[in-house]
Amino acid sequence: QVQLMESGGGLVQAGGSLRLSCAASRGFISRYPMNWYRQAPGKQRESVASISSDGSTYYRDSVQGRFTISRDNAKNTVYLQMNNLKPEDTAVYYCKLSVLNIWGQGTQVTVSS
Repeated sequence: QVQLMESGGGLVQAGGSLRLSCAASRGFISRYPMNWYRQAPGKQRESVASISSDGSTYYRDSVQGRFTISRDNAKNTVYLQMNNLKPEDTAVYYCKLSVLNIWGQGTQVTVSS
């Protein structure tokens, strides 16, 4: 069973940056699309960004131009670089291997105004 482990969350002021990492326990994530989701208190989980096996990317409108998803297949890791963070980005961020419906445990991102 593949396990995903997120890291890199924390508390940052508005306008700051964080880089989230999602490391896979087994080395085949390069074959599949990977996704980042987030869930704010009292809200539904929402898709933030995704990256396909060929490197093409998708972003939700509210993070377009501020967030960058990337992958390092040699390290079995997917990243989410988050710049110019806003208080509304505050949420628990999860990575997901959709093809197997496997989620990580999440990492908290808190952006103070």
